[in-house]
Amino acid sequence: MTHQEPRLPRSRRWVLSRALMVGGAATAAAVPSLFAAQAASAAVAVDMELVLVAAMVDPEKTGTGTTLNAAASVKAVEQALDVKNHLSASAVDGHYGTSTISAYAAWQRSLGYTGLDANGIPGPTSLTRLGGETGLYTVTRQVNIGSNADSYGGKRVNTRTRNMLAAADGKLSWSLALTQGSYTTGNPSSAGTHDGGGVVDVSVSGMTATQRWQTVKALRDVGFAAWLRTPEQGFSYHIHANAIGDTDMVAVARAQVHDYFYGKNGLASHAADNTPSAYRGSFTWWEQYKRS
Repeated sequence: MTHQEPRLPRSRRWVLSRALMVGGAATAAAVPSLFAAQAASAAVAVDMELVLVAAMVDPEKTGTGTTLNAAASVKAVEQALDVKNHLSASAVDGHYGTSTISAYAAWQRSLGYTGLDANGIPGPTSLTRLGGETGLYTVTRQVNIGSNADSYGGKRVNTRTRNMLAAADGKLSWSLALTQGSYTTGNPSSAGTHDGGGVVDVSVSGMTATQRWQTVKALRDVGFAAWLRTPEQGFSYHIHANAIGDTDMVAVARAQVHDYFYGKNGLASHAADNTPSAYRGSFTWWEQYKRS
């Protein structure tokens, strides 16, 4: 039986072929040092925060445009997925679209992840491992949601969402109360948006109209995509809020973040955001808010 040598990763094959072509200038002993030099020069810093924002905004786009300053980071992740044979080279474009979602989910499954842990949205462990195994990037500004069994006011949320709610609560002279937390299923009025992490509904009971909008603004300030739901939209009054960049968020909720990014209402109508301009604020996320 013949023995077949293991196939080198695509990012290393070029270095070996180049070393063999230079006619003795690079000996076999020099090849490992060439590998190390090539890996060091090729590695870039992937901003995990921007990758997560792109992963929520890009899939619903028409075309393959990029988001904010995320293109370089997304492209490095896509190149690594290409090396791992999960993504075609033609899809390495800096746009975290549906093909990249599928490719990253395949990478997660190859690591043994299932369910929300294989949703195509990078977590810090899988993202760091992908960069390490391919030698193409290192990870900066990691995002970690913490425990998915934390709580706020008796409703289940993850630790990152709890901290965000506490920060928004601290901006107000009244207290936030949740009517629905995260990781809940079986509520048809929520259209599955609460099935994963980062999504909550906030009670506005007893609030004036102004206080409702002030609550929306406080939630947006700390990194939620938040809207006041109204009877005109077919809901009883409440605030729906999605924690931008939550790695456990399901696809239907991530699509609402896309809507929020483009000034829409996050509903099936994709109508304009009904929030008065004085309470809209700017697009941000939790980690960016903490640095401000």
